[in-house]
Amino acid sequence: MTSPAYDTNNIFAKILKGEIPSVRVYEDEHTIALMDVMPQSPGHTLVLPKSPSRNLLDADPAALPHLITTVQKIAVAVQEAFDADGVYIAQFNEPAAGQTVFHLHFHVIPRHEGIALKPHSGKMEDGAILAENAKKIIEALG
Repeated sequence: MTSPAYDTNNIFAKILKGEIPSVRVYEDEHTIALMDVMPQSPGHTLVLPKSPSRNLLDADPAALPHLITTVQKIAVAVQEAFDADGVYIAQFNEPAAGQTVFHLHFHVIPRHEGIALKPHSGKMEDGAILAENAKKIIEALG
C-alpha cells in the first residue's frame, strides 16, 4: 500500500518555512527540535528533519542518520534538563498508528516514575512556559 503524497502545507512544513512561529531548542543543517505546543509532560520536544517526508515509510534514507543523531542529542538534554527518570521516544506512521501531522517527527518526552503522561489534547500550553522549558533544554545542550 502506497502512502499519500507529502503535503507541503502541513503545520511542520509551515513552521520550517517560517509561516508559523515555534519555540525551537535546536537547529542544524538537517534537523530542528522544537517544543510541542500540547505537551504530554513538561519538556515534550519534537525533532523533525528539514527535508520533506510524510513519515518514516517514505523518508530519504540519507536523512535518517542526521535525524536519529539529533533525537539522541535532544533526549540526553531533555533527561538532564527535567531531571527525568527516563525518556519516552515515539514516532507514528499513518493515521492507523496515531499519526496526526504528516511530516516525519519524533516525540521526545521526559518521564518521571509514577507520573502519568497528560493526554495529547487540543489544549495548547502557555507560550511563556514553553519558552522557559526550551531554555532549560538549550542550557542542557551546552
